[in-house]
Amino acid sequence: MGLHELTLRNFRLFSEYQFRPDHTAVTVFLSPNGTGKSSVLEAVYALATAGSFRTNSAADMVRAGESVAEVHGVLFHQDRRVQVDLTLTRGVRSTQKRMLINGLRPQSRADLAEALPLTVFTPEGVDVIRHGPEQRRDFLNHVMNDVDPKTSPLLERFARVLSQRNAVLRRIQARRATPGEREEIEVWTTDLASTGLELVAEREHLLAQLDPLVNEYYRALADDGQPVALGYDRSWSGDLLEALQRAFEDDVARGHSTKGPHRDDILITLNHRDARRQASQGEQRSLALALRLAGHELIQQRRGVDPLLLLDDVFSELDPVRSDRLLALLPVGQTLVTTAMPLPTKMKPASIIDLTSGRE
Repeated sequence: MGLHELTLRNFRLFSEYQFRPDHTAVTVFLSPNGTGKSSVLEAVYALATAGSFRTNSAADMVRAGESVAEVHGVLFHQDRRVQVDLTLTRGVRSTQKRMLINGLRPQSRADLAEALPLTVFTPEGVDVIRHGPEQRRDFLNHVMNDVDPKTSPLLERFARVLSQRNAVLRRIQARRATPGEREEIEVWTTDLASTGLELVAEREHLLAQLDPLVNEYYRALADDGQPVALGYDRSWSGDLLEALQRAFEDDVARGHSTKGPHRDDILITLNHRDARRQASQGEQRSLALALRLAGHELIQQRRGVDPLLLLDDVFSELDPVRSDRLLALLPVGQTLVTTAMPLPTKMKPASIIDLTSGRE
């Protein structure tokens, strides 16, 4: 598995750009800030997820002054050629995404995860430790989808049910619900509870598998024997259906569902301390890297593939010792790296690309 060719048109600052990375080793983009290094990695990420690790607005990925951006990738799964095409069309109110895999629309997120599993490291990646629960839920969902693409329909079903329940809650927020709306909310509440419990079971199972791997990688990165523990923190107690029913009046007043997996969190402790509030910045960075390395290895174990690894300006946030430790732990396979700084001495890339000149 690997990315053999990437073509960009009107993506970020590029009018057009194409490159062919080494599909088994390290390719480094080494050039000053503002030359588009991170945008190339963002485009690869967009092929795998139809999203961005830099922005929540798809319009940001369309070149200024243009209305359509394109990303085209050629991948190989053993001897099978796979072409992934993403088109972003910016409108007045929203930006439309059109994704094709070998000319066909993907039926679910599972199709994208099957086509191009990847792991991304960014300086902001430490946010998974020190920011709010949404960052940790997103991380867990992403890893779950890549470890087992068959869980993708569950994630999509839960999102759909949650959206429907919230739509009814907003509708009745300022008035008394009609009998029909009462029946409708009961149906969505029952569906949310059953689907939510399925999702929680998958998340808890995944955390149990990640826990020993995170401990192993943290010890290696930090040269520190402090134990790490991952725990799942539900946003309700007791039975989920009963919790949703108890919270109904509050949900109506707020216009959204206040209990369920979409409000849950991952508790990460280091030597029994809350890593979010009590770990040092260095410890948080090591934990964030350990989480992603653990997820990457779990994908390898469960699917027998080497996900593409993206390292976006990571070494600028690490001291030389941690940089060398990270390099020693990087898995085999295709890796794309961006940096504006001299490379760590132990990094041996297959090629180095300077985007200021376009020459290798």
